[in-house]
Amino acid sequence: MVKSSGLTGQQGSASLSLAAGRRCLHNGGLQTEDSVFINEVRGWRRLLLWLLSLLLRGWGRTLRMEADAETLVRLTKSDEPAAIVVWHNRLFLSAEIFRRYRYRRAVYSLVSASKDGAWVAAFYSMVGMRPVRGSSNNFGREAGRALIEVMRTGNDIGITPDGPRGPLYTVEPGVLVVTRRNNAPMILVGAEFGPAKRLGSWDRFYVPWPFTRIKMRCTVLPARNADGTKLGADEVRAALLAINPDKPE
Repeated sequence: MVKSSGLTGQQGSASLSLAAGRRCLHNGGLQTEDSVFINEVRGWRRLLLWLLSLLLRGWGRTLRMEADAETLVRLTKSDEPAAIVVWHNRLFLSAEIFRRYRYRRAVYSLVSASKDGAWVAAFYSMVGMRPVRGSSNNFGREAGRALIEVMRTGNDIGITPDGPRGPLYTVEPGVLVVTRRNNAPMILVGAEFGPAKRLGSWDRFYVPWPFTRIKMRCTVLPARNADGTKLGADEVRAALLAINPDKPE
């Protein structure tokens, strides 16, 4: 997930420099300067995507996202950079989550350098998030370092621990590397949907109907437990499952 227009706290985004290679601005996001080829969406395709983004932003604004006082405090926690963590099948809500609750900081998200990633990256930039992209040869290592650096410059990052292809509701240990390196908290975001369409994709992606009521849930996890031990992937998974109830289909 994820990251701009309408967002503050974007200091340092144009001056990131890492030992593995410099990062540069790229279509509203970041890429490694030594990348051989990064796919982009251009011309009429970008125009089509822009029109789609307008539709989805308008759709998102109709959603009745509800949060009690305690949940609201957690969702808007902004005293330090954080990783915003959401299951892949709830990504429809991501732009509205960042617009309504996370507007104090720019939000960056990991996106592939592939052709499919080009569409995702372009869409993210249009709805207020900034993609982090890297070369296809060194993508994992380079992008991970880029995410570490953008957090150190004061920005949030977005993570979908079971994306982009699953398995559903899994958390791999590698997704915790960035928060551990920065000793940063994870803000786990959950949603309980009212009327919604579930697609036939691997993650049974949620598409809420316009004006649907959505109950927001949120848990904040530190990078380490109270006893100093590292937070484990199983602990993150259990916390995410607890705040994301799925209704029987």
